[in-house]
Amino acid sequence: MRPYLLAAFAALVTTGQAWSQSPAQPLFAKDAPLKITLKADFPALTRASADQTPRVSGILSDGSGQGLSVQLQPRGITRRSKDVCQFPPIRVRFEGAPPASSVFAGQKQLKLVTHCRAALGFNQYTLLEYSAYRIYNQLTPLSFRVRLALVDYVDNSGKVVASRYGFFIEDADDVAKRNGMREANMGERFAVSRLSPTDAARFGLFEYMIGNLDWAMQAGPAGDQCCHNSKPIGVGGAAAQQIVPVPYDFDFAGMVNAPYATPPFGVPVSNIRQRRYRGLCRHNDQARALYPAFRAQRAQLPALLASIPGLDRSSQSKAITYLDGFFADIATDEQAAAKILKTCLG
Repeated sequence: MRPYLLAAFAALVTTGQAWSQSPAQPLFAKDAPLKITLKADFPALTRASADQTPRVSGILSDGSGQGLSVQLQPRGITRRSKDVCQFPPIRVRFEGAPPASSVFAGQKQLKLVTHCRAALGFNQYTLLEYSAYRIYNQLTPLSFRVRLALVDYVDNSGKVVASRYGFFIEDADDVAKRNGMREANMGERFAVSRLSPTDAARFGLFEYMIGNLDWAMQAGPAGDQCCHNSKPIGVGGAAAQQIVPVPYDFDFAGMVNAPYATPPFGVPVSNIRQRRYRGLCRHNDQARALYPAFRAQRAQLPALLASIPGLDRSSQSKAITYLDGFFADIATDEQAAAKILKTCLG
C-alpha cells in the first residue's frame, strides 16, 4: 500500500479506542429515496409559536400500504421562527413498534428535516444539507446516516398541504450502537482532554470544509445539555476514556447557503460563506494526518452530488465551486497551515 494511502487509512480508523461496526437499522441501510405520506393536523403545527411544542396525532404511510400511527411535534430553534420558516422541522414519534416488514422497523422516534418555506427553491437547501451528511458518511462511519424522502404532507381533510423533499436523521443511540459504543450524556460541558483527538480533528476540518461555524464539540448552551450540534458517543458512554463528537445540523453551512443563516455571535467573519477553522490547536497533528483522506474526497464529490435526486445542476455546481475553496486551502501541508490551522482554538 502506498504511504499516503496508509496515512489516510490510519487517520480514518484511529480514535484511540477499540470499536466495531454492526449493520444499520433498515431505514438507514440504503440510500434510495422513500416516497411517504404524512397525514396530520399540519395547520396546528405551523401555527404554533416558537415557544410552543404541540403534539398532534398522525399517520405515516411508507408506500407499502402500511399506515403507522405517529405523534408529530415541531422542533428546532431558528427554523421554528415564523420570520424564518413557514414549515417547521418535525420530530416523529412512533406509537408502538413498527412491524418488521416496515422500513421503519426498529425506530422509536426520528428527526425529519423539512423544506422550511413553500417556494420550490427551498428544496435545494434541504438537499444540500442532506448532501453534507452524505459527505461526512464517506469520511467516517462515526456519523449520522440520513434517508431522503419525498413527503406528501396531507391535512386531516385529505388536502395535500405540500409535497417536498425531506430527510430522516438516524437516532444518536443507533449511531453509537452501530459503532459498538453508547450515547454519552455529558451535562453542559466536559474537558477538551476527553475528546478523541482524531475524531475531534476530523469534525473540525469537516466543518471548515462545508463552512459551518454553528457548533461546539464539548459545551452546550448555559442550562442545557452538551453539546451544540454535536452528539458525544463513546465506548462505555459518559464513562468512556475518549469521547467521539458526531456533528449534525448543517443548514447554517456556507455550502448550503440558506437565506436565513447568519454567523454565530462572537465569531469574526462577515458572512456564512467565509470559512474559519475552529478546531483545537492540541489536535493539529491529527488534523495534518487527516489531510490525505480529505483530499481524496475531491474526486468523489461530483458523483455524490449528481446521485442525489432533485438536486439541480446549478446547486451541484455552486456546491462544488464552494468546496473547491477548501481543497485549495488544503492543497499542500504548508497551505493548510497558513490558511486553516492558524485560527485553531486554545
